[in-house]
Amino acid sequence: MNTGAPWPSVTEARERVLKIQTKLHRWATDDPDRRFFDLYNLVCDPAFLLVAWDRVRNNKGARSAGVDGQTARSIETGRGVGTFLSDLRDDLKSRTFTPQPVRERAIPKPGTTKRRVLGIPTARDRTVQAALKLVLEPVFEADFKPCSYGFRPRRRAHDAIAETHLLCSHSYEWVVEGDIEGCFDHISHPALLARVRRRIGDKRVVALVKAFLNAGVLSEDGVERDTTTGTPQGGILSPLLANIALSVLDEHFAEAWEAMGKTASTRYDRRRRGLSTYRLVRYADDFVVVVAGTREHAEEVRVQVGQALAPMGLRLSEDKTRIVHLDEGFDFLGFRIRRHRKRGSEKRYVYTYPSRAALQAVKDKVRALTRGGTNQPLSALLPRINRVLGGWAHYFQHGVSKATFDYLRAFTWHRVVGWLRRKHRRSWKWLRRRYLPGWWPTDGRVTLFNPASVAVTRYRYRGTRIPLPWSSGLEGSLA
Repeated sequence: MNTGAPWPSVTEARERVLKIQTKLHRWATDDPDRRFFDLYNLVCDPAFLLVAWDRVRNNKGARSAGVDGQTARSIETGRGVGTFLSDLRDDLKSRTFTPQPVRERAIPKPGTTKRRVLGIPTARDRTVQAALKLVLEPVFEADFKPCSYGFRPRRRAHDAIAETHLLCSHSYEWVVEGDIEGCFDHISHPALLARVRRRIGDKRVVALVKAFLNAGVLSEDGVERDTTTGTPQGGILSPLLANIALSVLDEHFAEAWEAMGKTASTRYDRRRRGLSTYRLVRYADDFVVVVAGTREHAEEVRVQVGQALAPMGLRLSEDKTRIVHLDEGFDFLGFRIRRHRKRGSEKRYVYTYPSRAALQAVKDKVRALTRGGTNQPLSALLPRINRVLGGWAHYFQHGVSKATFDYLRAFTWHRVVGWLRRKHRRSWKWLRRRYLPGWWPTDGRVTLFNPASVAVTRYRYRGTRIPLPWSSGLEGSLA
C-alpha cells in the first residue's frame, strides 16, 4: 500500500489483533464488572481495519454492492485498498464517519415458500462493522453462556444438537419449541444499547453502534425508511448484537439452573418432590427449552420465556411456539429429534435424523437444477449438484441418516438420468457407454456425488470444553 500510512502486512495485522483480543478477553473474564474505555482507538487502528477489510474482501458477500453501488472488487480496481482504508481511517478519527442506509433485498427462505429480507450495507460500512466486531466480540464472549451456540467462534449447530440429545436422554421429556416473532426486526434499541453500555464505557464506540442501528433501509422499491427497532439481517455486526440482546434469555435460565441446585443429586431430589428442572439450548433466535417434569411445568417455562424476552421488545409467536413430548418428536436446526423403541428391542432411545423439511429442501434444489438447462454440458451440471449434496450430507452425517442418504442417492440418480435422457434422446445403450459406466453418472472427469458414501458418525458433546480463539495466545484464528 503506497499511501504513507503505517499499514502492516495482513499476517502482521492478524498477529497484532489476536494479541489485543486475547488481552481484552482475559481482562473481561477476570473482572465480570469491568467496563472498557478507549476502545475507539482500536477500531481506528490500521491492523484492525486491515483485518476487517480482509474479512469483507474474502466473504462471498463481497460481490454484493450496497446503496453506493461499490463492491470490494470495484474498490480494489478503482481507488485502491490503501487509499480506501486511509480515507476510512481519517473519517473515523475525525468522527465524521456516518453509516449509509442498507440496501434491502428479499431472498428465499430455505425449506419454505416464504422470503426473508436481508440488509446489505456498503463495503465501507461492512469494514467498520467488522472492525467493531473484532473489538467487541472478545469482551462479550466472556459473558455469554455455554447454552448459546449460534454465530459464536468455534461453536456449531452440531454442538447445540448434541446438548439437546444429551438432555433428552436424561429425563428431559417435555420440550418448548421457541419461535421469536420477527426477532431481528423488533429488538429494542434502547434496551440493546443499555446492555452494550454494561461493558463498554467508550461513548464513541456506543455512538458508532447506535449509528449502525439507526442507519435506515433503502427498500427494493426505492423507498427509504428509518430503523427504530431491530438489527438488519446481513450486516457483519448484526449477529453479535443479536446475541447480546438474546443473552437476556441465556442469563435468565442460567440463574434458574443455579437456583435448582449445584449438584445432580440436588436436582434429582427436586424432581422427586414434584418440582421441575429445565435447560435452554439456543442457536441465534432458534431455541428449545427441555423440561424434566410435566406439561404444566412446560407451560410455566413458556411463560418465563415470554417474560425474559419482553424487556428487549421481543415476544414469542403464539402460532409457532409449541410444547411437545419427546415421544412425539420435534425439529431443531434441521434435525428431527425423537424418542422411540429400538428395532428388535423393547428399549427406547433418543434419535436424531434429518427432518422432512430439510430433506424436502435439498430435493427441491436438486429438482431445480435438473428441471431444465439441457443446453449445458453434464460437466457443468454435476459440480453444481455435488456442492448441494456434499454440504447437505456432511451436515447431517452426525445423525441416524444412512437410510435418508440412500434415499437421496436414488432420488438424485433418477433426476440426473432423466435430465440426460431429455437432453440426448438416445438409447440406454448409448447413455450407458457415454455417461453411465457402472450405472453411475459421470462425464469422465466429474462424477456425481454419492450421498450414501458419507460415513455416519456420532458427534461428541463438548460441553464447556469448546476453546475460544483467544484462550491460547497466538493459537487459533480470527473467524
